[in-house]
Amino acid sequence: MELQERLNEVFCQVFDDDDIRIAPEMTADDIDGWDSLSHVNLIVAVEATFGIRFTHKEVLTFKNIGDLLNCITAKVQ
Repeated sequence: MELQERLNEVFCQVFDDDDIRIAPEMTADDIDGWDSLSHVNLIVAVEATFGIRFTHKEVLTFKNIGDLLNCITAKVQ
């Protein structure tokens, strides 16, 4: 399964919405319910799903889903 598809599944689970279809240019403003608490839940779920850990600095640099995807890609290779 493609990395973006796996990440999309994480988004669907965290936000309890099977209709979410993520795109690299999307931000928190594009997804209903994406607030600071759900952001923490999302990061934890992504780390668990992909078996990776983000640094605090990395998390602060994510401006959109594309940034998150790029960081995941770099860590899983």
